[in-house]
Amino acid sequence: MFKPIKNRNLLLRLNPPQVLAVGFLFMILVGSGLLSLPAASSSGEVMPYLDALFMAASATCVTGLSVLNPGVDLTTFGQLVLIGLVQVGGLGFMTVATLIALVFRRRISFRERLILQETLSQQSTEGIIRLIRKVIMYALVIETVGALLLFIRFAFEMPLGQAAYFGAFHSVSIFNNAGFDLFGSIEGQASSLIHYVDDPFINLIAMPMILLGGIGFIVIADLLDLPYKRKLSLHSKVVLSMTATLVVVGAVVIFVFEFTNPATLQPLDASGKVFASIFQSITSRSAGMMTLDVAGMRQATQFFMVIMMFIGAAPGSAGGGIKVTTFAILIGAVFAMMRGKQDIVFFRYRIGPDRVYKAITFSLLSFLLIVVAAMILSATENFSFLGILFETTSAYATAGISMGLTSQLTPFGQFMIIMLMFVGRLGPITLAFTLTPKMDNEPFRYPEGKVTIG
Repeated sequence: MFKPIKNRNLLLRLNPPQVLAVGFLFMILVGSGLLSLPAASSSGEVMPYLDALFMAASATCVTGLSVLNPGVDLTTFGQLVLIGLVQVGGLGFMTVATLIALVFRRRISFRERLILQETLSQQSTEGIIRLIRKVIMYALVIETVGALLLFIRFAFEMPLGQAAYFGAFHSVSIFNNAGFDLFGSIEGQASSLIHYVDDPFINLIAMPMILLGGIGFIVIADLLDLPYKRKLSLHSKVVLSMTATLVVVGAVVIFVFEFTNPATLQPLDASGKVFASIFQSITSRSAGMMTLDVAGMRQATQFFMVIMMFIGAAPGSAGGGIKVTTFAILIGAVFAMMRGKQDIVFFRYRIGPDRVYKAITFSLLSFLLIVVAAMILSATENFSFLGILFETTSAYATAGISMGLTSQLTPFGQFMIIMLMFVGRLGPITLAFTLTPKMDNEPFRYPEGKVTIG
């Protein structure tokens, strides 16, 4: 009796989220191997593998948390490896693989289209290849324009070659919401954009790039098609309205809390205070670039930023968090309950119960994961609980903002943060798949019971 021949190709037996997990893990391992080479370290010696693994994971997951000073501790080769991982991680390795396949005119299989569907958080595979072409084109155009504008600004204070390199590196880092910077080579420490806190040119370049990277390629494509279609999709309307609301509310809260803080807003003039408040509001949800010292902020502001990081950016973007659409559904559920309504309605469209269940489930799982991780790290790391909560939320939400704890973590703490970054980058995709099974028609239903609430 013959046994059935099993498919020996492991990748072909994996479902789309598992393929994405394996792909991201492979990129992290390759990146850590490259960063472990003596050519990547400015000291000329092999850096500790855990540090290389941390940096590779942070770059691939477009987080920006760092145990090294990229501008000082990494050579040009190491910096190029880092920003290469950011680019691939931001676009998604399947998007890059599809680009290569299209260049060589290879046919994209249906299974690969399913994986791309998961990568871009799409509802179907229809038009997925056209969207991939748009994603790549939009990313290249935005990053190129950003690099040129940053080059013009940096050229006033550094040699032209260095200005061009800094412009390209920081353009990719900013648009992909990664948060890595090279200013340590000038200032001695990674200072993000703190020295440009009241610079209108840098602010007006960086803020739109962060927003474009955070709203996602689906919304960008929808906006560019608006003159022809004359309408936006419900997804784009929710993302844009929620993003605008969070930016305004965040800027007001930060402005009020930090207005008299001598370590942040107080020394700035009126325009500087406004720029800094808006910038921190935009960047706190995912970008990682800062123009104010987070460690110098008041605790109320730091905790507010934890909430903003937890909310995150939009689905299908380089940002993390529970996503603005998930948060919108949660807020919609609260208002519907308060008004005695059964349905959550956005822009005259009713949100299905399955979407509400997914939003609640994903938010609760994310909250529990962050809380458990923070509790464990509070027992192993010698820092304040707020600082640990800030760091764990930043890692899971791939925000990349730090209060200065990352470089002081124990090896166990570094490993925990690596796992949080990895799960945070894949969590929305994986959970979206696992929470979307086909509903089986049960042969019977249990009688309805009543549980007292509140």
